[in-house]
Amino acid sequence: MTKYMVGVDIGTTSAKAVVFTIAGKIVAQHALQYPLISTAPGMAEQAPPQIYAAVLEVIGTAVREAKATPDEIAFVSFSAAMHSVIALDAHDALLTNSITWADNRAAEWSQRIRDEFDGHAIYLRTGTPIHPMSPLCKLMWLRHAHADLFARAARFAGIKEYVFFRLFGRWLVDHSIASATGMFNLRQLDWDVDALKLVGVSPAQLSEPVATTYRLQGLPPALAEQLGLRVATPFVIGANDGVLSNLGVDAIHPGQVAVTIGTSGAIRAVVDKPATDASGRTFCYALTEHHWVVGGPVNNGGNVFQWARDVLASNEAELARQSGIDPYEVVTEMAAQVPPGAGGLLFHPYLAGERAPLWNADLRGSFFGLGLHHRKEHMIRAALEGVIFNLSGILPAVEDLIGPAQRIMATGGFAHSALWRQIMADIFDREVLAPESVESSCLGAAVLGLYAMEMVTSLDVVASMVGVTERHLPIAENVAVYAQLRPIFMAIPRKLEQEYRLLAQFRRQEIAGDLL
Repeated sequence: MTKYMVGVDIGTTSAKAVVFTIAGKIVAQHALQYPLISTAPGMAEQAPPQIYAAVLEVIGTAVREAKATPDEIAFVSFSAAMHSVIALDAHDALLTNSITWADNRAAEWSQRIRDEFDGHAIYLRTGTPIHPMSPLCKLMWLRHAHADLFARAARFAGIKEYVFFRLFGRWLVDHSIASATGMFNLRQLDWDVDALKLVGVSPAQLSEPVATTYRLQGLPPALAEQLGLRVATPFVIGANDGVLSNLGVDAIHPGQVAVTIGTSGAIRAVVDKPATDASGRTFCYALTEHHWVVGGPVNNGGNVFQWARDVLASNEAELARQSGIDPYEVVTEMAAQVPPGAGGLLFHPYLAGERAPLWNADLRGSFFGLGLHHRKEHMIRAALEGVIFNLSGILPAVEDLIGPAQRIMATGGFAHSALWRQIMADIFDREVLAPESVESSCLGAAVLGLYAMEMVTSLDVVASMVGVTERHLPIAENVAVYAQLRPIFMAIPRKLEQEYRLLAQFRRQEIAGDLL
């Protein structure tokens, strides 16, 4: 009799597998990190074989640690990061690494698609904003910057497609990952003919689109033994990590919004049919045929916190490590010493360019209002506030599509920080709730697996699996401070668009990127 389900997340920096009971309780979990390859400006790649090996290791280790027998595992269901592109030849041999969402080398082509090729019309059909993150833009860049390689490519795929090909020998892509490529027509649930014509690829060069509930069986016997599974264990293809995070925190009904901050971040809500924004401010990705997730992603989340730790508080962080203390706790305590507003200091957190709400890859980070009275504590506080200020700029666009947000669920690494959660409640002027489990994408994958396996009839079952451990109400005096600073924060990057572009041109002139 089956007792367990396995949720797997193929993330940007690590793979993770979590073994849950059928009721959603965590039994065991294992994660394995892998490096980002960045040997040139704007480059952000990963080695697909390394990620595949990590996926196998985390599944096998988590199943062993759960002491589960092969017959006790009902299914394995997947979550994965979006927007990756891998080029392969006619023999399915790799021509490139996995070019991740964070790769910025298609910036010039994304601007040209917006300006010269009616990018907004493409967005309205596909739901993916025109940005260097998008595989649409990446393929345009590859086609023109690496024409010989592009000509040799018989197939283009994302990282989850590559993993499933290695497992089952079939090139499949779920509607959710496909809907984040900029080449998938949301209403036809198939590849968009005009988008493919623009980038110069055919449907035969892309994976076959299938529902997020599609499942495969028939693992090679040696692989099944390695993973501790049956040959016939169903593998549910699942969806992308963003939409599954909403499911995993039970933010799937009207008025419910999920805010995730990991390395990057996003604000997302669920609607019952595809919805795009007339101003192009939001994305729209598939969860199931009846659930679509709208929202906006940011490039800069936990990476800003890490930067603040390593650059602004390196000495304190090292002393914390030597004492066996989590360095992030020490850095958070430093920020907590400073009142809201950081003494009039603002930090624009665009260390990696930015997606929503500005969709401008040329942006870069900066402090505004720095004075002689400011210390590193003020700078750290401003950095944390800057991430939330930027996220708050997405909420109005989401509310234009879903109506007023009544509940915000916080998830991702930042949800561990009470200070950061309170900053969010104060800047958003909304109640913020933190779920009991921050493994939202893995839980979302598992719940989608239950639905795919027809073990439940509705995704609403997730409500019984998600507990709430922390609630943060807005503090009136803090709300008043942030209400004064937020318009200033929002105005600056728009006033400096030309300067950001000129500085980006300078960077491109200084150093030319390379592909591999």
